[in-house]
Amino acid sequence: MRAEAKKHHPASWVPTLYFAEGIPFYTVSLMALIFYQRLGVRNDVIALTTRLLGIPWSLKPLWSPLLEMYKTKKYFVVLTEFLGGLSLGLLALCLPLPGVFRYSIAMFALVAFASSTHDIAADGLYIASLNSKQQAAYAGWQGGFYNVARFFAQGGLIILVGFFETHMPVLRAWGIVFTMTGAILIAVSLYHMRMLPSGGEERSSANLRESAQTFKDVVTSFFRKPHIYLLLVFIFLYRLGEGQVTTIGPLFLKASRTTGGLGLTTAQFGTIYGTFGTAAFILGTVLGGYFVSWLGLKRALLPLLLALNLPMAAYLYLSIALPASSVLVTAAMSVEMFGYGFGFVGVILLMMQEIAPGKYQTAHYAFANSLMNLGLIVPGAVSGSIQMALGYRRFFVWVLLSSIPALLLARFIPVGNRAAETVSVAAVEHGELAP
Repeated sequence: MRAEAKKHHPASWVPTLYFAEGIPFYTVSLMALIFYQRLGVRNDVIALTTRLLGIPWSLKPLWSPLLEMYKTKKYFVVLTEFLGGLSLGLLALCLPLPGVFRYSIAMFALVAFASSTHDIAADGLYIASLNSKQQAAYAGWQGGFYNVARFFAQGGLIILVGFFETHMPVLRAWGIVFTMTGAILIAVSLYHMRMLPSGGEERSSANLRESAQTFKDVVTSFFRKPHIYLLLVFIFLYRLGEGQVTTIGPLFLKASRTTGGLGLTTAQFGTIYGTFGTAAFILGTVLGGYFVSWLGLKRALLPLLLALNLPMAAYLYLSIALPASSVLVTAAMSVEMFGYGFGFVGVILLMMQEIAPGKYQTAHYAFANSLMNLGLIVPGAVSGSIQMALGYRRFFVWVLLSSIPALLLARFIPVGNRAAETVSVAAVEHGELAP
């Protein structure tokens, strides 16, 4: 296994592996939001639909054992990349059809399932193929190229589709971009077919009874951890406001001014939210990691939680002022995204340090991570209905109020006295902003 990993240098496959992990995630989590708005779908339907599409990233621990029982990790990486690309190509073909909404949901769901399965296999391949020194050396490459995918999807692709929209019908513009995205994933899968290490010996069967017993032990030991229920409630509440604003915020930026939005064009949205906003998010995650390393998680937890929630007031300001200046909008969104990245470090470290340690640390981290993602999915799914009932301005007031339960609970959260290690951007990204 090590020999195969050395045959192709990690630099030849780690960047493409995590780029391919990020592309489908941001396609489903953000591009689908803008796509459905351009189709004229109501905000409540968009919010419910796109958040439900995020469920596979929360449920992936349920089928992760299957990837240990059959074939190799490389096999599943290549397969899921190809299926994800094929699904996006089929999505493009469905756009001219009368039932485009339901067909698109089906295709996005396939992309989400393939992508969440890819996450499991890719992380497993990385761990199995590299020694501890290599894992540390290439951790930054993980997060770096996951963020390249974020720039590419939220910035480049959105800007490109905005350009196409000015020259052709909306559906044709999106069809071209979805086809391009699918072709990229298929091309990467073909590249990985040759370049990836296997990530372990091929398996064709397993002892199902023994696997079931191990899985039972993993679950029961998780719920025996000290203070586990309090920690899980806090993790769920930590992103309560964020789960709503990350769903409605992009829709607000794109909505017409007659409905209380800012009326950004698709290209403007891609530049402001996908480029400057993403850069501010990355800077926030890096500085947040150093902040916790300096102060320790116990003392840093409340400031991190405030940093995550208070900058959401930027949306409230934008909904009141409705500035025409792109400079003001860019500045406000950069502040909000910086706070988002800075504060998000807290929940990642809380899961790593207070929940994951133990015999099954990888599985227990995955369980906590899945619940954290539900903290996005559930409030995000109902956020559209709340926004339509309140309007944008009062909705953003509601979002700020939604942070209060977590802020009150923070003082009761048991946190060890160990100093936090510097958090790489890779660790932050693999809290799944997969989803």
